[in-house]
Amino acid sequence: LKLQFLYLIASPARTPLPQHTMAFANPPLPYALDALQDKGISREQVDFHYNKHHCGYVTKLNAAAEARPELKTMSIVDLITAKDKVYNLAAQIWNHTFYWNCMSPNGGGEPYGPVKQAIEKDFGSFEAMKKEFTAAAVGHFGSGWAWVVKDADGKLKVHSTHDAGCPLSEGLKPVLTCDVWEHAFYIDFRNDKAAYVNRFWGAVNWDFVNSQYVAPSKI
Repeated sequence: LKLQFLYLIASPARTPLPQHTMAFANPPLPYALDALQDKGISREQVDFHYNKHHCGYVTKLNAAAEARPELKTMSIVDLITAKDKVYNLAAQIWNHTFYWNCMSPNGGGEPYGPVKQAIEKDFGSFEAMKKEFTAAAVGHFGSGWAWVVKDADGKLKVHSTHDAGCPLSEGLKPVLTCDVWEHAFYIDFRNDKAAYVNRFWGAVNWDFVNSQYVAPSKI
C-alpha cells in the first residue's frame, strides 16, 4: 500500500496520450467501499464521497486537459506546485487520495514508531496533538482540510487549508489529513462535524502516517 500510494502521488511527468484516452486517472480506493463501516463511516458515505466528488474532480481535470493539451505532460504534483489555473482540481484529487490512505479498516488507536516520537517531541504528547488537530478540524469555518505537516525544519505542526488548499504548494510535507468539507461527513453525521472527526481518529492509518513522516519530500 505504501509503495503503491507513493507512486500515485509522485507520478512522473506525463507524455501526451492518444485522443479519447484520459490523461489523469483516479487512484482506486485502498479498501472496499464498505470497509470503514465498523469505524462508523458508511458505505454510502464513502461511495458518494469517492465516486461523486473525488472522481468528479478527475473528470473535470481531464476536460480541462482536452482544452489545454500541455496539461497532459504534467503530473498532479506539477500542477499543484506550479499553481496552475487548474490548481483547485489537481489539489482536490491529491488531497483526497492522501485522505483515503490516512484511514484504514484496521486503523485507530495511538501512534507508534517514528511519528510517535516526533509527536511527543513537537507537541508534548499525542493527546496534546490530537486536541489541537481536533480543534482545527471541528472549528474550521467553511470547506477545507485539517493537516499535520512537517515544516522545512522537520518539525510537526497542525495546519489548516481552505477549500482545495494543499500544503505541497506552501513548501510543507503532509503527514496526516482530515477532510472537513461537508460532503465528507454529511450523509452519516449531518451537521455534527465533531462526531465525524471523532470517528476519523478511530480509523487513522498509523502505518501510512509513519510512511509519510519518514519518506523524502515530493516537492
